[in-house]
Amino acid sequence: MGVDDEVPIDDKAKRMRDLLSSFYSPDPNSTSVPPNTSSRFATLDTINTTAFDADQYMNLLVQKSNLEGMLQRHVEMAAEIKNLDTDLQMLVYENYNKFVSATDTIKRMKNNIVGMETNMEQLLEKIMSVQSKSDGVNTSLFEKREHIEKLHRTRNLLRKVQFIYDLPARLAKCIKSEAYADAVKYYTGAIPIFKAYGDSSFQDCKRASEEAIAVITTHLQGKVFSDSESIQARAEAVMLLKQLNFPVDNLKVQLFENLEQFLVDLHLESKELPPASADQGNLPESATSAAHEASIREFSEAVRAYRVIFHDSEQQLSRLAQNIPKMHFEATQQHIKKQLASSDLVAMLRIIWTDVLLMDGVLPEAGLCDITMEAAHVAVKQYAASRFSHLLLDISGAVVKVGNQMEGIEEENSLQATLEASKKAVVQGSMDVLQDFRQLLDENLEQLSKLRDLVIDWVQEGFQDFFRRLNDHFLLLSGKKYPAVQDLSFHEGIQRDKILPGLVLVLAQLSVFVEQNAIPRITEEIASSFSGGGSRGYENGPAFVPAEICRTFRAAGEKFLQHYINMRTQKISVVLNKRFTTPNWVKHKEPREVHMFVDLLLQELDSIIKEVKSMLPEGIQRKHRRSDSSGSTISSRSNPLRDDRMVRSNTQQARSQLLESHLAKLFKQKMEIFTKVEHTQESAITTMVKLCLKSLQEFVRLQTFNRSGFQQIQLDIHFLKTTLKDTADDEAAVDFLLDEVIVAAAERCLDPIPLEPSILDRLTQAKLAKAREQSPTS
Repeated sequence: MGVDDEVPIDDKAKRMRDLLSSFYSPDPNSTSVPPNTSSRFATLDTINTTAFDADQYMNLLVQKSNLEGMLQRHVEMAAEIKNLDTDLQMLVYENYNKFVSATDTIKRMKNNIVGMETNMEQLLEKIMSVQSKSDGVNTSLFEKREHIEKLHRTRNLLRKVQFIYDLPARLAKCIKSEAYADAVKYYTGAIPIFKAYGDSSFQDCKRASEEAIAVITTHLQGKVFSDSESIQARAEAVMLLKQLNFPVDNLKVQLFENLEQFLVDLHLESKELPPASADQGNLPESATSAAHEASIREFSEAVRAYRVIFHDSEQQLSRLAQNIPKMHFEATQQHIKKQLASSDLVAMLRIIWTDVLLMDGVLPEAGLCDITMEAAHVAVKQYAASRFSHLLLDISGAVVKVGNQMEGIEEENSLQATLEASKKAVVQGSMDVLQDFRQLLDENLEQLSKLRDLVIDWVQEGFQDFFRRLNDHFLLLSGKKYPAVQDLSFHEGIQRDKILPGLVLVLAQLSVFVEQNAIPRITEEIASSFSGGGSRGYENGPAFVPAEICRTFRAAGEKFLQHYINMRTQKISVVLNKRFTTPNWVKHKEPREVHMFVDLLLQELDSIIKEVKSMLPEGIQRKHRRSDSSGSTISSRSNPLRDDRMVRSNTQQARSQLLESHLAKLFKQKMEIFTKVEHTQESAITTMVKLCLKSLQEFVRLQTFNRSGFQQIQLDIHFLKTTLKDTADDEAAVDFLLDEVIVAAAERCLDPIPLEPSILDRLTQAKLAKAREQSPTS
């Protein structure tokens, strides 16, 4: 500070200005001088430059500022000067403290170094003294040390020689105490000596030691193959054999063959393993499961030991372990083919998963969990397909009983029983299938939990495919479709040429039942318990479409009912054909009674009516009388024949009446004879009666009659009018068709002279009386 007082005032002020200028760090661009000025400090901002001129600055400030502005500028500059002085004072104080601290440190260093040089000299003297004494001791003990080392070498050599002579006895003791590790250590230590002197000095010792080692090798091999030994003991035995240069690779192959054979035996065990629902008590079942678990644990421990013994065997063991899930699922698939229950499938999957987890803990590199999940996916899908196939077989078995138990016998009670059994098979079987799959979804098993969405899709797809196959199978049973190669197993119970009409009627009603009852119930169950899924992809559409199935079976029911009607009417057509092709109608004798074919026809119709009434429900009770017909209520051909003019004996006049009837027919409204068949008793019976009468009309048109033949036809038809009036629901259509038969016979008659009504009534009453006498109970 004294030095600063000697500095001139101008220099001190200049230095302060430099400090202030460096503190503010002015922008060089801000010092630009306006043009047309003589000095470059011609603005108020030049105060921050290094070439600041105070006089110029004051002149400029006075010119540009008033008194108040100058006072304000004075206050601001005074505050800035004070702040700069304060900052400069703080900088000086801080540097002063640092200088003081450095001075103190230097003083302490000077004090500590004082006397250190004397101590170092004393230490050097002591080290030199110790070194000279040590050299003296070494020199005096050198000869004795050499002698001691020579004696020590001699002693070691004698001990080795003694060890070689004692080696057979040592090995014998190790064999007796089963200390094979010590024996191998002793022998491997003696091998260099035996290689050098085994053929000369130590020949007997070498031979005795080799014999002992051969015994030890045999014992070690036994330990390796012994399952009662621990893994560590077996691994130690292999390591000892390696030290003895025994070919361990042969042991590796033999041990692996033992593992493979163990797995083969385990495979046989799994094939004989009964399902969980077998007729056994809990004790045998639990004993079997415990035995299986013990076998798997034993196998896993053997694999663990093999892996510990042979460190590079992971891939080989992995391939072997992967056979365990494959083996299990092969056995599971064999059981699935035998209509396995869901509880049994779950039990098998649980056993498989337990075994896989046990093996995965021993050999995780094998990836058994992934393999098991893929195999479970296949097995559960196969189970779903098998379950629906067996359901189809059950329903088929219930339906085929018609062909097996009723061949040659057509009883309405048997048909009804078969229909009820078939309905129960459809509904109860479907509910059982849903219950089985519901149990699969409810089980807390990791395999099934991951397959939940797929199981739901398989159930929905399975029912869709099942009903499609069921419809195809119904078509096969009814003879409406020839069996393909894959359907032969379902079609063995029924031959195409022996299909009974009752079976077709059962199929018709069963199709209606499936549409109206089974599908709605199954749809409800699926919606409540099997909603979701979606693994198959929404782009493929829904897996289960009830509306499509209902349409299929609705059409099938109509088709089967029509087929049943055709089969029944074809059988009656055979009777009619025989009736009209057997006699010579041109030489027919005068009729004396109703022909017996009418009895056969009525018997066939009666059996059909009983069969239909036992199977089909009743419809609306409404008889189609003549007054109800929308068409002509009187045959366009029969009216002229009923006219009194038909009694003329002139044949030409009768034929002219037929011509008039043809002309009149053109101006008559046609009657609707054949309408759509409904699943009611009245509709089916009426349709069959109409078809039979239409067939009768066609057979009449193929013959040529004399007067007696025509009158026989007239008598038979008159009797049928009396007996069929309460049979068919559409009485007007039946009367019309019967009249058409008479007209057709008249057209084909050489002399169409009809019988008188009185004679027809008398012969008809006689036939009815005879029928009552033969069947009093009727």
